[in-house]
Amino acid sequence: MTASALGTLPPLRDVIAQHGLAARKGLGQHFLLDLNLTRKIVATAGDLSDVTVFEIGPGPGGLTRALLASNAKQIIAIEKDPRCLPALQELQAVSAGRLTFRHDDALQVDLTALALAPRVIIANLPYNVATPMLINWLRQGNAFRTLTLMFQAEVVERLVAVPGTKAYGRLAVLAQFCCDVKRVMHLPAKAFTPAPNVDSAVAQFTPRAELPAGLVMEDLETITAAAFGQRRKMLRSAVQPLGGEALLNSAEINPERRAETLSIAEFVDLTRVWVEKFKQ
Repeated sequence: MTASALGTLPPLRDVIAQHGLAARKGLGQHFLLDLNLTRKIVATAGDLSDVTVFEIGPGPGGLTRALLASNAKQIIAIEKDPRCLPALQELQAVSAGRLTFRHDDALQVDLTALALAPRVIIANLPYNVATPMLINWLRQGNAFRTLTLMFQAEVVERLVAVPGTKAYGRLAVLAQFCCDVKRVMHLPAKAFTPAPNVDSAVAQFTPRAELPAGLVMEDLETITAAAFGQRRKMLRSAVQPLGGEALLNSAEINPERRAETLSIAEFVDLTRVWVEKFKQ
């Protein structure tokens, strides 16, 4: 899309009114209409000239417009809400073939089956399904070059947290095991329509080229679910169903420690020992 074509589009508020796109709480919708902000989000993803960009939950198309104004090679938008499809059709009509969209539930879609690498994801994720979506993508390793994703600000705080802090937990371990994770933007609640009760933030994930040999994400999920499921308890109690004190001693981890004190590397070691000696 050229700048002139973008300029012919009606304002996003008019699009919302025309198509009856009042945000629905049940779908976790909060629309970002400020095109300056959406352009900044897209800019943090870097050069997009050789990639397919997946956008999840485009809604009326605010972020989609910024993607079309970028040098993105191809954009695939996945939208669950059928009310938004006419607005996306209007964008597709002026996209010079760069935009396609699917009416689907992104939780049920394997994005890697829709386009060859390199791929990136850039999305203002629906709040109510943002975390399970992220976990699904983390399980796919380095299938994506980067993921630039908007969450509630408190979720991003948990994603970038370090051991020994209150925010450090299972989400930080899983995300940082797979990726380099950094906070790249903060967005106040008033930037959205309707304004949510909390601020938002954008996190960027760069998958690691190689993960520890013989270790799969699902096993780390099992260990962290047990360890943080009872985070106030000592690890020997929290991981009792997986091997308890014997497992921790085999991994050379003090059974009296608590989950939030373990580093990512220690969780990796604990998982490897569980897989090799204790997993049924």
